[in-house]
Amino acid sequence: MSRTRVREFHDDDLDGIIRLWEAAMATPTAPVYSLPEVIASCQKDHAVVAVRDDEVVGAAIGRAAHAQGWIVFFHVTEGEHDGEEREHAEAALVDALERRLMPLGLGKLSMIVPEHSSAFSGLENNGFEVRSHLRYLERQMPVQRRELDLLKAVGGRILPRHLWDSVSGMQQEKDMLEDRLVVPLAEPDLADHFGVVPPRAVMLFGPPGTGKTTFAKAVASRLDWPFVELFPSRLSGGPGGVAAGLRTAFEQIGELEHAVVFIDEVEEIASKRGGEPPSPTQGVTNELLKQVAEFRDREGRLLICATNFVRALDAAFLRHGRFDYVIPIGLPDDTARTAIWTRYIPDQMLPEIDLDQLVAASVGLTPADIEYAARRASQEALARALGKDYVSIDSRSEALTTDDYLEALRATRATVSEETAREFREDVQTIARL
Repeated sequence: MSRTRVREFHDDDLDGIIRLWEAAMATPTAPVYSLPEVIASCQKDHAVVAVRDDEVVGAAIGRAAHAQGWIVFFHVTEGEHDGEEREHAEAALVDALERRLMPLGLGKLSMIVPEHSSAFSGLENNGFEVRSHLRYLERQMPVQRRELDLLKAVGGRILPRHLWDSVSGMQQEKDMLEDRLVVPLAEPDLADHFGVVPPRAVMLFGPPGTGKTTFAKAVASRLDWPFVELFPSRLSGGPGGVAAGLRTAFEQIGELEHAVVFIDEVEEIASKRGGEPPSPTQGVTNELLKQVAEFRDREGRLLICATNFVRALDAAFLRHGRFDYVIPIGLPDDTARTAIWTRYIPDQMLPEIDLDQLVAASVGLTPADIEYAARRASQEALARALGKDYVSIDSRSEALTTDDYLEALRATRATVSEETAREFREDVQTIARL
């Protein structure tokens, strides 16, 4: 049985939609909309389907009315592939439909369901809230109509809502970011009760490939805020160069109601000042320091900067009052490496793989290194299978062995050297501020 995937509705899917609707009608909680209404919305409005083995096993169908979006039909079949796979399909369907509707500038996405509908829990888990005894659910769209053009202008986007859960392992770092960043920003009243001031800017540092960008995106996803990444190399196109580009970008971002702003490799525009003559980047560093100070005066925004070379940053960036926290993101520990391997090894092969051996053999590797090794092993196994006269999909549980992954590890060059790892440990002791 192949995995479930979500795609746009095709006309050939109508028979599958009818079967889904009939299956939903056979339950104690029949759909609110009639079959003709559902079919009409499939053809004229917006629809996405979940497909497994070329069979439609789920659908989310929506339409726009004025500034509000309505889910006309939402259903995922029940059966032997329930549990996490069903929840994943439900979440993916809602995300895909929302992305279809978002360019219309809708303020809310809503659905009316029967009181005990099986769709209720799936929608509630995806950010919808109950508004009445009719179990009318709605939630605010991450970006309002007036912000769409502005978000596009600054290169921002809305990330999938479940990135936080997909971060494999690294539980200590996740707990720290949850406590320090997410909760104070998502629940300001709770933070105020305990006298906690929500953060405005944080610095992530660590060796390359350890997941700093992934964590920044996961925080934006967890908050359900737009994610805006500023690339220093793209800010130099205007007449005033990078400094003017920074100023313009922050002015535009300031008009958004909420935003997580991310600057990777920030050392490019925040290097140490000084020297005779002054370094060419000194004006850019001065401008960024000014923008960080002004950024901190506004609520509903979070600046996340990341660097592989924290020692190269100007000392002013690491002082109290500019960045609330300076958080190290290091190499994954045993628990994290186990989670990473589990994510990239196909489920049907896991029982035959010696995870402990792989975890021990991947000490010192980054999450990106492990992902590369896992994908290399899979690609080599596929190449071997294609070299045979006949490939049986039923025997795929034997397609990969522990030795295949170990062989791929031997061909994987570690991103982080011993010297870099040692310097990082020193920086944790002398620079980190948690």
